[in-house]
Amino acid sequence: MKIGVIGTGNIAQYLLKSINTDGQLEGKITSIFGRNQEVGPRLETQFDTMFYTDFQEFIDSPIDIVVEAATIDVAIQSIEAVLVSKKDMILSSIGAFKDVNFLAAMKEVAQSNGQHIYLPSGAIGGLDLLQSANSVGGLKEVCITTRKSPASLGLEPMNEEACIFDGVALHAIEKFPKNVNVALLLSIAGLGVNRTKVRVIADPKVQKNTHTIEAEGGFGKMCLIIENEPMPNNPKTSYLAALSILSTLRNRGNFITVGAN
Repeated sequence: MKIGVIGTGNIAQYLLKSINTDGQLEGKITSIFGRNQEVGPRLETQFDTMFYTDFQEFIDSPIDIVVEAATIDVAIQSIEAVLVSKKDMILSSIGAFKDVNFLAAMKEVAQSNGQHIYLPSGAIGGLDLLQSANSVGGLKEVCITTRKSPASLGLEPMNEEACIFDGVALHAIEKFPKNVNVALLLSIAGLGVNRTKVRVIADPKVQKNTHTIEAEGGFGKMCLIIENEPMPNNPKTSYLAALSILSTLRNRGNFITVGAN
């Protein structure tokens, strides 16, 4: 498997080390695309790959699948071109699908080109359960409470915790586009952006980003708490988010699939 990666940041570098250096899956990152003229050439040499600054040249390079590990804007700009070029795509910036019309349009593009868009589980879990419960309309209520430090939410220092948002995923994504991608992912797996409840708590005492997912329906009840460890080289990035991309690559094409897909 020949892999192309959009982005040269922390997640991209983690994937390059894990795949090209440590050999954690059968395949290689053969192409990377980015704008950073300082970092890109260094990664090209360090990890024996090709660095491109021209997107079309990147897409035309010999790759089987593309991993987006950049930003929401870059993801929006690149999804259709990747699918039309007959390549599957793993999307890290789930916020690209905050517009439900854009999500529907990209589903059609993927279908018409016989390709797949993979949405890694990122920093959360429980998605299989939500999809299963919702398959016959048995999911009634989903709520996620995200607890982060004020700094990670772009706020001034605080002395006490405060709930800074209490509403539905659609509005949470608009207000915190870089911080509540997990809410959008839950919405896609479950009840949609208008019925998925979201609470965001700024807590000066918290050491790890914490997500509490609660769901209820005909299946029963679920309560799942995830405390995310940061990546060793960058505390702003969830380690689990990076691992979920690696897992998605590893499981692609498996003859046995565990859980919903």
